[in-house]
Amino acid sequence: MLNKIILMGRLARDPELRRTGSGIAVTSFRLACDRDFKSQNGEKETDWIDVVAWRSTAEFVSKYFTKGRMAIVEGRLQTRDWTDKEGNKRVATEVVAENVYFGDSKRDAAEGGYSAPSYGAPAGGRSSAPAASSSFSDFAEIGEEDGDLPF
Repeated sequence: MLNKIILMGRLARDPELRRTGSGIAVTSFRLACDRDFKSQNGEKETDWIDVVAWRSTAEFVSKYFTKGRMAIVEGRLQTRDWTDKEGNKRVATEVVAENVYFGDSKRDAAEGGYSAPSYGAPAGGRSSAPAASSSFSDFAEIGEEDGDLPF
């Protein structure tokens, strides 16, 4: 059977490292993952996904990740049952992280969040005018009237 999940999102809070009775490191955190589409009212919705990491992965996450950092989590989906203090049966669904990677750079995190790089692409439709950005001053968009393309 296949049970594989890959998520990319921002940590909703700082991860907290704990240890089991036998000394095994464990940390849990929540990822905020924006959906790729907007709802009917025009806003993007966010899924809040619980993640648990064990052993060296738990230590890595608690040491290098903080609230707001972008993380890529590779793992498996798991459900567990328990009975709460009032005797009610409960079910938790969470991702057990096998690997966690940085989804942003150290510089982006220091600046308070990720921002997409600006490439200076021309605004609007097709144009045969050169791109406005000075870093791309040697490049020009090829208009439809230019005829044959070299590829």
